[in-house]
Amino acid sequence: MTRLLQHLGYIEDDLGFKHPSRKVIFLGDFIDRGEKLVEHKQLLFLVMKMVRSGNALAVMGNHEFNALAYHTYVNGRPLRAHTSKNTKQHQAFLNEFENDPVTKKEVLEFFEGLPIWLDLEGLRVVHACWDDAAVESLTRLNDGARMSHDLLVKASKPSSPEYKAIETLLKGCEARLPRGISFLDKDGNRRDSVRMQWWKKNPINIGDLALPIGVDIGEAAMLPPPKEIPVYAKNAKPCFIGHYWLKGDPAPLSDNVACLDYSVAKKGKLVAYRWSGEAVLTKDNFTFANGAA
Repeated sequence: MTRLLQHLGYIEDDLGFKHPSRKVIFLGDFIDRGEKLVEHKQLLFLVMKMVRSGNALAVMGNHEFNALAYHTYVNGRPLRAHTSKNTKQHQAFLNEFENDPVTKKEVLEFFEGLPIWLDLEGLRVVHACWDDAAVESLTRLNDGARMSHDLLVKASKPSSPEYKAIETLLKGCEARLPRGISFLDKDGNRRDSVRMQWWKKNPINIGDLALPIGVDIGEAAMLPPPKEIPVYAKNAKPCFIGHYWLKGDPAPLSDNVACLDYSVAKKGKLVAYRWSGEAVLTKDNFTFANGAA
């Protein structure tokens, strides 16, 4: 990442990297991938230093939310169960801070201070899906995008409106598949729900929306698009997201939505977008580094 920041014109000092006229915005998911513990901690501490110094902004990813829930206990039980699946997904973080509880506490406190979304002048940022209904729900129930212990507890209960809102904003919009139809995700877990391309305009069927692109969901691909899929208006502010492990050449997903997650943890591209106030996003403003930079 340091190479990409330098490429973008950021200069390192005692407060991390900074730019004379720009500010980087990180899209979350700073943990839980790979085995290079020292490098991962260095990256995380770099992000923390830049955010704390005011040289960067950041939003929470689903991995930060999951980490908070995994390490928060209520009535003697963790909010995120320590099942083999959940522990495996979180193992890199556990390894990194296994013998350093003081630093682990500091990192988790940093995660708790991350906003769930940013709605800035001219642009929006959220980890997975901008859904006006979810934003409005949390604004009404929680007084905005801030995380708190109370919200963490409520959002860990599948029956709560907070859970539904957090799931959509941090993990994306999903549609349940018909009985008997499922597929394996990138981590080998069997799924009976499929993520939706909420940014896509005028889809004909679920196959047009399903992620990852090309996923085999059988006859379900011909079903009509689910009515509950959020619609991002054509005249809405540009929205930047991560989360989706895209491949290929970086480009906007629509005129006003861009994903910057191009699978860097799997030797893909570490991608940035140089935004200069434009309402219509352009491929020319993407830049990237190959591999874990």
